[in-house]
Amino acid sequence: MGIMKMGGKLWSNLFHKPATLDYPAVPRDYPAASRGHLEFDPSDCILCNICGKKCPADAIHADKASRTVVIQRMQCIQCSYCADSCPKGCLSMTPGYTEPDPTKVVDTYTVPEKEKPAPKAGETA
Repeated sequence: MGIMKMGGKLWSNLFHKPATLDYPAVPRDYPAASRGHLEFDPSDCILCNICGKKCPADAIHADKASRTVVIQRMQCIQCSYCADSCPKGCLSMTPGYTEPDPTKVVDTYTVPEKEKPAPKAGETA
């Protein structure tokens, strides 16, 4: 009886299009709701470390003393909690996933020092 079921499935698969894509030649189109990978823009970061506190995998950490943000890419689970909680919008999830790599990827970003605005006329510093 099992051979008849397998034969029917085999016969139907002969006349259908393949379910796979030509991946290297045709890049995959990710749906809008896919989480993707984490992108960081250090220009607006205030080093509040809310992202590090929200991360369940402890994959991101902001250090005010050294003015750096460290993202451990292979530890990140792409949950988007850090991007959703960032008050300045420095973190975002971009469609597409991090490519597998045999080495652990740790990205360290240096956040530039922001210049304080000059006091207006009539104000004391």
